[in-house]
Amino acid sequence: MKKIYFIIIVCLISITIKAQLATTFTINTNLNRMAISPYIYGSNGQSNDWDLNITARRLGGNRLTGYNWENNYSNAGVDYLNESDDYMPFIMNLPNNQYLVPNACLKAFHDTSLSMNCYSLITLPMAGYVARDGAGPVVQTDSAPSPSWRKVIDQKGSAFLLIPDTADGFVYVDECMNNLITQFGTASTGNGIKGYEMDNEWAIWNGTHPYLHPDQPMIGEVIGKSTLLSATIKGMDANAEVYGPVDYGYTSYLSFQFATDLSNYSVYGNFAYAYMNAMKHASDSVGHRLLDVYDVHWYSEASGPDSSNNQQNVYSGPNDRGVAIARMQAPRTLWDSSYVENSWIGQYYSPCVYIRALQYGIDTYNPGTKLAFTEFGYGGENHISSAIALTDVLGIFGRFGVYMSSVWGGINNYFTPAYQIYRNYDGSNSAFGDWHVDASTNDYTNSSVYSALQSSDTTHLHIIALNKNYDSTLVASFNIAANTTFDRADIYALTQADTLLHHIGTINNITNNQFNYTIPQLSIYHFVLTNSSLSSDNEMVKGDNQLIVSPNPSKGLYNLSFSNSESSIERVEVTDLIRRTLQNIGFTSSINQELFSTMIDIQAQSAGVYFVKLTTTEGVLVKKLIKE
Repeated sequence: MKKIYFIIIVCLISITIKAQLATTFTINTNLNRMAISPYIYGSNGQSNDWDLNITARRLGGNRLTGYNWENNYSNAGVDYLNESDDYMPFIMNLPNNQYLVPNACLKAFHDTSLSMNCYSLITLPMAGYVARDGAGPVVQTDSAPSPSWRKVIDQKGSAFLLIPDTADGFVYVDECMNNLITQFGTASTGNGIKGYEMDNEWAIWNGTHPYLHPDQPMIGEVIGKSTLLSATIKGMDANAEVYGPVDYGYTSYLSFQFATDLSNYSVYGNFAYAYMNAMKHASDSVGHRLLDVYDVHWYSEASGPDSSNNQQNVYSGPNDRGVAIARMQAPRTLWDSSYVENSWIGQYYSPCVYIRALQYGIDTYNPGTKLAFTEFGYGGENHISSAIALTDVLGIFGRFGVYMSSVWGGINNYFTPAYQIYRNYDGSNSAFGDWHVDASTNDYTNSSVYSALQSSDTTHLHIIALNKNYDSTLVASFNIAANTTFDRADIYALTQADTLLHHIGTINNITNNQFNYTIPQLSIYHFVLTNSSLSSDNEMVKGDNQLIVSPNPSKGLYNLSFSNSESSIERVEVTDLIRRTLQNIGFTSSINQELFSTMIDIQAQSAGVYFVKLTTTEGVLVKKLIKE
């Protein structure tokens, strides 16, 4: 019997060891520091995303290729019977008396973005034609050019009309922009539209809109069209950002969907580099940049085995274990040269390292261009693997300097906590840091880690750690090199229990910037590290300076007081979440006095999180304002 007991004990020990993975997370706040663009936490405006503290919204997709701003009719292409209809104002919940009001859809979208303090990216047509009316399905014999369509002209060449002539047979892009600028101002103003996207997924127009653009697009065609459209946009609004080529996927990146004129650009190796180079030369010829943001879509091609051992795509397939595991690994294709996904991309083009490849092209052929993923997806929104994949991708975008991203589809189910872990982890719209710092793991198969500081307050360090393993906990060792000594961490987590983030406790015994923590399988943890000697939420001390705001939260009225020794106040301002200045606060007291006080009034602002920033000769102090 003793021998049997011994065997059982050995087996139990083996199982226990197997169920745990020793993992080391290394963070260095002085390495690889770079600003994280606030606009990577964006959406395609298809859900009640205003509850998620997102930062950017895109109005795009196949519908916008055939959208007629003059009357709000659009064409669905193959998404639905090649139908021209009033789907756009319907889906945007416009009242019936607004359906035919020029630009009503674009204006309603941007009004919502403004109410949410979001960056707006709006699509303008470039394929050549838009829907004439809402007469229903278009058939092949009505392919453009035909009376079913209106021809798109970039530059009208005559006086703009706010109420356009719908009977002249043309739709003018610059007149559309003039209509928007008249209402909102230019991009340099507080309410102006910041970005314009040049149509959608150019390489497959003949596939998505076979009667609008029946012929296969060519590289020379889209270079010419986008050069003219971008020049039109810049001519109307020099500070607006122009996005293109809105690539639908990796085949477009490589060959522009096997374009027949690809051999004319073979010296560049792929379409992406050829296009970057062409836009650089076009920009040089006019003396200013024509392409601000290189814009791509990315729907993972990776696959994994379902319960019957059949390979299923992670985006469209089920949430079986093998598919879910492949989904959580798939983000590595964006950057990790050691990873080979199970797909035709992995088989023929590894290492893909897509973000690195795009950034190499930018650096080589059009330096200074930003990078955006305006559609992306990994599927599985009803499974925690989707939250892990999406959290991982947003961390990758921050680490590699992506400028803007917007997930496709509604931000709901498990997509919701993936955004909240960065943008509202505590229910008060508190956000992950905006200044990336170096973070790495010794096991990228089973884990990922991202870390950031707040540029306004570097005494708080954020660490997001993922356990991607289906069965085993991570026994994680956190080793931090930093100028600040951290001794406490608040912990917020998403586990398999539900789709909600929970504050699950604190760590109060961090020593020498090191601590250990066991992270359960299939979970996401956000650690917010501080030093317990720092003052309370309504008081911040920096050297001999002390900034106090009360009451906080409030309905919008706050008393601010600042005590100082030798420093002088240079500026007091109130900003929103993405650091746009809302108020510059004047003060009449002596700037060298020992106690300065003033009143902050943001009653006119919507409920949410704001900041008061006090700049002194000895540094900057920032306090979060919570408006109820």
